[in-house]
Amino acid sequence: MRALLADRPFALLFTARTISVLGTGFGRVALAFAVLALPGSSPATLSVVLACQALPQLVLILAGGVIGDRFARRRVLLFAELLAGVAWTGLTLMFLTGHAPLPLVSVFAAMAGVASAVFLPAYDGVVPELVPPDRRLRANGLLRIGFNLGLILGLSLAGATVALVGAGWAVALNAASFFVSAGLILGIRTPAGPPRPPASAWSDLRRGWQEFSSRQWLWAVVAQYAFVVAAINAYVGVFGPLLAVSDLGGAPAWSAITAAQAAGTFLGVGIAVRVHPRRPVLVAALVTAAAALPMALLAASAPLPAVVAAAFLAGVAGDVFGVLWSTTMQREVPADALSRVSSWDLLGSLSFAPLGLLVAGPIAAATGTSDALWGCAALVVLATAGALLAPEVRRLRAPVRVVAPALAPEPAEVA
Repeated sequence: MRALLADRPFALLFTARTISVLGTGFGRVALAFAVLALPGSSPATLSVVLACQALPQLVLILAGGVIGDRFARRRVLLFAELLAGVAWTGLTLMFLTGHAPLPLVSVFAAMAGVASAVFLPAYDGVVPELVPPDRRLRANGLLRIGFNLGLILGLSLAGATVALVGAGWAVALNAASFFVSAGLILGIRTPAGPPRPPASAWSDLRRGWQEFSSRQWLWAVVAQYAFVVAAINAYVGVFGPLLAVSDLGGAPAWSAITAAQAAGTFLGVGIAVRVHPRRPVLVAALVTAAAALPMALLAASAPLPAVVAAAFLAGVAGDVFGVLWSTTMQREVPADALSRVSSWDLLGSLSFAPLGLLVAGPIAAATGTSDALWGCAALVVLATAGALLAPEVRRLRAPVRVVAPALAPEPAEVA
């Protein structure tokens, strides 16, 4: 990993992404407080703004994949970060001046969602352009460490920043992070790829779907994650906090659970970059079942230390999956289609995410929170079992690692 950070283009990407995610952590918390502080605002107002931010990301993610494969990915990343910076600067000015009509706030929030839809597929595709195949596992691990560290710090410091200087200035820090990230990306130089034959956007999109759908291991695990992400959203957004309040004493217990899961992600990266499993997709699909552990223990009214330990293991498993999955996609998918395939991956994995939050409340009211959380745990396990039915998930193998033998000493050296 030290060698990777000594490589200037990768080090710039790593730093840019970490800073951008740090700002995103600030933005998540600060936007909520800033919107709720507006005159006449309500939880429904916040829901409208967040929906305007999330909807373009989901709807336009396939277009982002086409853009990421059609144009130089460094330029796409630069454009996306600048667009996000402009969007969050607009929000900053409205919140600081106090003139923040809901339609205009929603427009800038939607602009931030568009930037995310453009950025993510190009980001997934740019790593192979900067890192040779034998280093990609560690490169993906290092990028995950930066992501986790940036998000944890951002979320942790955002509340104190809002309390000290106000939500508007905390939003401004998020805006600044995107401009700093754009400046770093500007310094990255990627090798020029082969010229692409002229093609329509529709044919580009169709080619991405063909590359995605022709790989059973890929769409099977994406289908698995569509259900897993929905269950996790319902658990994190609704069921977990409710049971933490009713059974474990409230917010401090829930903070301990979420902190343990965040801490586990760092160990997960360390494991993923060292184990080199021969069947990475099988391992990635299997470890996903660990997400059901804290759900089941919380539903069973287990003691807090047990739930915290389970959350830690779920965090470990989450980043083992993330590193193995990114590396496998970069190895198995053609580089010129990687952004489009990544966009199908993101669209499929997140397709049920809003539904998980939407139905969580009514289900909890109808069945009780514990029973609903048992259902989430069962959904994770069943989705994992479904993915394992796909032969390619069980059989896809990574290339054998060849370790060069030590050179035998020359006779003169022996003497």
